[in-house]
Amino acid sequence: MHEWPVDVVFEGTTFCGCDTPFEDSRFVIFGAPFDGQTSFRPGARFAPSAMRKESWGLESYSPLLDRDLEEIGVADIGDLELPPGASAAALRCVERTFEALFKAEKIPVMIGGDHSMTIAGIRAAAARYPDLHVIHLDAHTDLRGDYLGDPLSHASVIRRAVECTGDGRVHSFGVRSGLREEFAFAREYLDFNPFTLENVSSSADAIGKAPVYVTIDLDVLDPSVCPGTGTPEPEGVSFTALRQSLAALGKLSVVATDMMELSPPCDLSGASTAVACKLLREWLLMIA
Repeated sequence: MHEWPVDVVFEGTTFCGCDTPFEDSRFVIFGAPFDGQTSFRPGARFAPSAMRKESWGLESYSPLLDRDLEEIGVADIGDLELPPGASAAALRCVERTFEALFKAEKIPVMIGGDHSMTIAGIRAAAARYPDLHVIHLDAHTDLRGDYLGDPLSHASVIRRAVECTGDGRVHSFGVRSGLREEFAFAREYLDFNPFTLENVSSSADAIGKAPVYVTIDLDVLDPSVCPGTGTPEPEGVSFTALRQSLAALGKLSVVATDMMELSPPCDLSGASTAVACKLLREWLLMIA
């Protein structure tokens, strides 16, 4: 049995039946059930368990891609036990998990949780891969130096990412909300593509073979598609547009990825969770 540097809770239900033994896996899913940094509607801590449950209504086979999760080696190790309300301690747990997975030569796949946990993933990836690029799909800039005095806020995650990678290596798409100062910072220091996903393919071409961390904040989708997020923002993209953009990113050397900010209590119909499950299935198959 593999020993983990942090406590993991496994309740026996895997995402979409992904039960490849850890030693034989290429991708390793884990949940980061933390929403202590949510600034509007809480509930993202319930996303990993909800996605696992709802995914049992989803086939592991994608007719569109003609690929199956059972063929690509995906393990699901369960959820991390994260201290409620203690952001710094939770980030340390997540970072140690990424480090352990990189050491085992796996591709970490984190299901959040609020977006602040991405800070830990990017820190670990940048330490492992000094030439790391970050692809950021989101409705919000997330570029505040701090939010109400807290530099670990989910409103600051991309500002922390720029500090890890350096200028020009964070590529941001779909953003349509933020402070004027954040938009000015983004235009100067990021590959910044607000309001649209149209330039994803050309940015991917420019990145080439460099290692990439892809972070997907589900509020990049329009609330008509995915209302179950903590901070929904109108005029977002469609499911199809996001799926097509991810297909363009699938050719990159993705070393880690996450899917964040699903808040199941904010959409009791379950539609948002179903959207997240299918999107994650397609995305894993695209990387593979």
